[in-house]
Amino acid sequence: MKKLLLIFTLFFGITSNISAEEKRIFFGNIDAKVTIIVYESLTCSHCATFHKDIYPKLKKDYIDTGIAKIEFRHFPLDAIAFNAAKISQCKKGKGLQILESLYNNQNEWIKGNTVEAANDFLKNFLKSQGYKIDFEKCINNKKIEDFVLNDRIEGSKIFKVNATPTIIINNKKFEKSLNYKNLKKTLEKLI
Repeated sequence: MKKLLLIFTLFFGITSNISAEEKRIFFGNIDAKVTIIVYESLTCSHCATFHKDIYPKLKKDYIDTGIAKIEFRHFPLDAIAFNAAKISQCKKGKGLQILESLYNNQNEWIKGNTVEAANDFLKNFLKSQGYKIDFEKCINNKKIEDFVLNDRIEGSKIFKVNATPTIIINNKKFEKSLNYKNLKKTLEKLI
């Protein structure tokens, strides 16, 4: 019994020490009946389209009403997306804002022929948007790096994610064509 209690204490002691930077970026009622998980890459134009065209409708109809919550998970498709994902995890409490800003303005920061040049565009874009971020510290933070990579690994292993965006609704992969009409039909069946 003591061993079980020790293991339990160690496990929850470790998980409660996860820093704020490593928490999932989500929006909505934590106890919502429906959980929508979106695996995405910040350089993916289809992911940007999801954020611009579908997410606002989901937010209005299901998230703001408390029916659903949405969780954004990282599935970077390239080094630029990987660094941008680390940045979104780095700024406490601003992760969703940063994601939205990056998706809504992809043409302004996805530039450069090398990772270094792309990082400069990303860094300058964030600065122009008023985000005060220690860029080098964020992209070199091993804990955040592991967190982002673990999202990708878990997505591949558990949900067979192989493209972005991939939507998971209550732990089931959404297999239909990604548009609001199809998402709404699926969500309505769950509520």
